[in-house]
Amino acid sequence: MVAVASVVAAAAVIEGIRMSNNQRSITATLAAATCSLLGTNMPEPVQAQEDPGWDFNTAFLYYGEDNNRVQDLSLDMLARRTFVDDRFLTLGLTLDSLTGASPNGALIQDVAQTFTRPSGDSIYTTPAGEQPLDDTFKDTRLAVSANWQQPLGRLYQINVGASASKEFDYVHLGLNTKISRDFNQRNTTLAAGLALAQDEWDPIGGIPAGLSATGNVGDLSNRSGPDTKDIFDVVFGVTQVISKQLLMQVNYSYSDSSGYLSDPFKLVSVVDGVTGDVVPVAQTPGVDGPSHLYLHEARPRNRTKHSLYTQAKYYMDGKVLDISYRYMTDDWEIDSHTLDMRYRWPFANDSYLEPHLRYYTQSEAGFYKLSLVDGDPLPDFASADYRLGNFDAITAGLKYGWKTGVGNDMSVRLEWYQQSGTVASNQLIGNQVGRDNYPDLNAIIAQFSYRFGY
Repeated sequence: MVAVASVVAAAAVIEGIRMSNNQRSITATLAAATCSLLGTNMPEPVQAQEDPGWDFNTAFLYYGEDNNRVQDLSLDMLARRTFVDDRFLTLGLTLDSLTGASPNGALIQDVAQTFTRPSGDSIYTTPAGEQPLDDTFKDTRLAVSANWQQPLGRLYQINVGASASKEFDYVHLGLNTKISRDFNQRNTTLAAGLALAQDEWDPIGGIPAGLSATGNVGDLSNRSGPDTKDIFDVVFGVTQVISKQLLMQVNYSYSDSSGYLSDPFKLVSVVDGVTGDVVPVAQTPGVDGPSHLYLHEARPRNRTKHSLYTQAKYYMDGKVLDISYRYMTDDWEIDSHTLDMRYRWPFANDSYLEPHLRYYTQSEAGFYKLSLVDGDPLPDFASADYRLGNFDAITAGLKYGWKTGVGNDMSVRLEWYQQSGTVASNQLIGNQVGRDNYPDLNAIIAQFSYRFGY
């Protein structure tokens, strides 16, 4: 159920699961940004050590949405081995446990609604006036990664890596590489990165045909076997030392995805063209099935994204201001803007506070449909997934870090996430005008981190 893993990896979207290390080198800064843009799921590199040895970063994360929606418990472990001649081996392990309820895309109604579960083996009912949620969402994800970094001559550096993750119904395999070169007495670094990945969906009951009606329990006639998607990412970046206090970075990234890009767990409601209410369906005696007419969503099988990312770090007598901006546009007609600000404020005994504020906004996909009208010709693509709609999101929080008595690093972080969206008036029909078609989402993010080495 990678759909909601996206929401928690939207904890990287929701926001900075892995926090910045403001003392890292220019090369490490660019490498971390490249990994982030290429989606390698690698935590940021730790500070380079002069002597060979191991450095370990561990983090325990809790992400919880309100109204008994998605809950995530995540353990991240990163081990980095330093060798002579600036060579590094980085190994990563992530274990996620996801539970809770996830919106299925159907409309809120004034009557109870019954749905066939995505597996096709049973039904569940949403009370009148409540947002339809699939309350059996549960998954565990295991992700591993490996990365090797070394110089090539005096001014070049190469970085190669691999990643894999396994969920109950989803498998990811990926490769990535990056090469960088220093110029201008090492005050300028140019870098280029490439990542390839293949993911496979294999949900219980099979993958439903796009825009086919949900069937009764046991009816899998519209299902097919596993399907895959291929991902190609490339990034070009420059990092520049402006002064002793200011470091700036600019990256451009291109991403192309092809294959199965829909979500097999999301639905679109079919409504009456006058009232806007979901069309009821006739029930077969003795057979469990949906109470109304719902279609499985369908998204295009291709998606191309362009992103521009800029970042500036400014040092002020021990304090560090970190500001970044990211613009993304794609051929699904989604445009997004992300502004992220952190301010690290050190104080006595190697401790610091770091306030964090992030603002995100996006426009809706061209095929985002709150509902489809009964009797109208079906479009080629349609999805009511709120993550493809028009919404704004704010993350605000505080991190506190300190050194232990033996010199290891510890930190705690607490953040609040709030998301609110709107639906265009030209999509609202009849009774939909008076309903909450995009309920707000609130979540708490808490993290404890511990770093040690030998």
